[in-house]
Amino acid sequence: MHSVQYGVTVSVFNQAVKRNIQRFPADFAFQLTREEHETLRSQIVISKTERRPTPESQGG
Repeated sequence: MHSVQYGVTVSVFNQAVKRNIQRFPADFAFQLTREEHETLRSQIVISKTERRPTPESQGG
């Protein structure tokens, strides 16, 4: 998310943080494990599905 905000790729952003870690607070950034990423991704898909209008809710 931060990489988009700064207009760079994630890899460039991560490299800059690693090179300058002393400039950032300890809780500035974090990385998800593969399992955490998949769980989060799954929750996002479920959330989007729940928000999608159904034909019944639109009177059809």
